[in-house]
Amino acid sequence: MSISYSVQLPFPSRICPFQKKSIEGRLGNLRTVHSSKGQQEPDNDRISKSRDQVILVERYGNGTIKRYMLHDDDLHIRTSLEKHDSTSNELQGSHLSDPKLSWLPDILKDFILPAGFPGSVSDDYLQYMLLQFPTNVTGWICHTLVTSSLLKAVGVGSFSGTAAAASAAVIRWVSKDGIGAIGRLFVGGRFGNLFDDDPKQWRMYADFIGSAGSIFDLTTQVYPAYFVPLASLGNLAKAVARGLKDPSFRVIQNHFAISGNLGEVAAKEEVWEVTAQLLGLSLGILILDTPGLVKAYPVLVSTWASMRLLHLWLRYLSLSALRFNTINLKRARILVESHVLHSRVPGCNDCNRDENVLSWQRFIKPRIIFGAPLEEMLVGGRSTSMLKTIVRIYEREKYILVVNQRQKDFEVFVSFKVGATSVSVLRSVWQTYWLHENLNVSANIFDQLAKSLSEMDDRFEEFIQQLGKAGWDTHQINLRVPKEISIDEYPV
Repeated sequence: MSISYSVQLPFPSRICPFQKKSIEGRLGNLRTVHSSKGQQEPDNDRISKSRDQVILVERYGNGTIKRYMLHDDDLHIRTSLEKHDSTSNELQGSHLSDPKLSWLPDILKDFILPAGFPGSVSDDYLQYMLLQFPTNVTGWICHTLVTSSLLKAVGVGSFSGTAAAASAAVIRWVSKDGIGAIGRLFVGGRFGNLFDDDPKQWRMYADFIGSAGSIFDLTTQVYPAYFVPLASLGNLAKAVARGLKDPSFRVIQNHFAISGNLGEVAAKEEVWEVTAQLLGLSLGILILDTPGLVKAYPVLVSTWASMRLLHLWLRYLSLSALRFNTINLKRARILVESHVLHSRVPGCNDCNRDENVLSWQRFIKPRIIFGAPLEEMLVGGRSTSMLKTIVRIYEREKYILVVNQRQKDFEVFVSFKVGATSVSVLRSVWQTYWLHENLNVSANIFDQLAKSLSEMDDRFEEFIQQLGKAGWDTHQINLRVPKEISIDEYPV
């Protein structure tokens, strides 16, 4: 698909004079940007037709660099890929600031350390974790030995008459727990940066996955010969659920501790949980002691299914009762939409009530693709004028946003520049909703992008002020800037 644009972008007739002036400031002097090949610059040293001129550099998290350059005919964009050693990548500079870990590969650092380490944690974090690791190793060695004694005491493996057979049975049992632990390792290493954004969602998903793990446990009675693989799968699912549950609930506990009393809040939560555990175990034993229920497997399964559905419903109600005053992406969408449409923002209670705990971001309309590569944003085109115009429009922003004109449904691509913050993400969401409500498909898209930024310049400060008055914590905006791709700009 080839797209061409005129030298001077026309302004729609509906734009008022004061809006036009602001938009012209955004677009800059495009006539000089799109100057024809025949024109001569006063300073011959400023342009060399024998060289390529770098406009943007796209940096990937794995160290790869993609340069977008002007070809010497000034009509098409030429790109080049360079692979760099990740240790020299500027995006990984935060890792290099701690010489103790300079020998570790970056992929392993990202797996075991919080994003932004060491600047994102306190100075004593690393020393504590290095000592905590062998502490946990010795604890689990003791757990394995104690489990062996417990299982042998109740007769596991004892019928064979040999200690070796008994030990083999114990090893299989402990291995079941080990396979489950792999699930927690994967969740913590791969998805650790998600829980601060949406603890409600991940706490709910933890219960869904835990329910699936319990189904594997229930089937062991039907297929006792496959006890170890079924129980291992059950433990794996429940371990993944625990890996989602624990960090999510810690975020929720921190939300409760408004007086800095996190330890006391956690201790009292234990009181509630243990009391519920004792009551639940008592009722469970009472159900199992009911005549005929233990021997009737279908009745047992139907009873479990009923209790589990009730459990999930109650969990959903409890999470829906939470009232966060921090801004994540779901709540940002609700707040921005209200401000764009009605010039006001809802309070914490109303916004949290409207927040959908279960929804995935990819299914929320309008759809926003964060961290999109420039090649996709340019619709596969190589037009120099198109790229230059986009760069000029967003020269004062820490991101670049374009509308995907290949989709029937409204969709935008957003790519962030080096130095972008959570506020940059919030601004891109505001611009998206304004475009969603005001986009005219028959008008020049560049004019409309510039107009949306002009509107945002006029109204965003008011938006932030309204957030503060409505009780929102504008100092804690949990909108994560994607680190997979970032953009560096160079003067044209």
